[in-house]
Amino acid sequence: MKPITNAVIGIAVAASLTLGVASAVQAQAKPTTHARTMSHPSNAKPTTPSNAAPKANSSDSFKGIAAKLGVMPDALQSAYEAAKQANPKLSRGQFVSANMVAHNLSSKNPAITTEAILSGLQSGKSMGQTLQGLGLSAKEAEDAERQARRDAAEAQRAAQ
Repeated sequence: MKPITNAVIGIAVAASLTLGVASAVQAQAKPTTHARTMSHPSNAKPTTPSNAAPKANSSDSFKGIAAKLGVMPDALQSAYEAAKQANPKLSRGQFVSANMVAHNLSSKNPAITTEAILSGLQSGKSMGQTLQGLGLSAKEAEDAERQARRDAAEAQRAAQ
């Protein structure tokens, strides 16, 4: 198995365990009640299935990226949710870039993994700073980020 696959599976397992514990804690918590004030006139049309926007499957947004990385979209979505729990400031773009950069460079530099990049981002470093900390020069880090953006855009276009 590729190292990125192991990483994604590991993150997905961690996410599942974290979500399970969070659900158990939430279920035991004291129920809260929220009073909502109406912010719209009473004659407004309620949202119904006929006028509601269709909700896309969230893992579909990772379809092209997952194909490029050789993983299932659901596994990538789970890994993103786990990473997002660990780092609430993590954007989808940062997550995709971390995976693409790791995919592109891990064979040349085994220290560059998705986990290492996400850890650097979580500590407040930029993607470039993180990559430089993992042994790349500033130019190599910039090139790696640029290539990751291109690959991600290409993968998304291919999935549509």
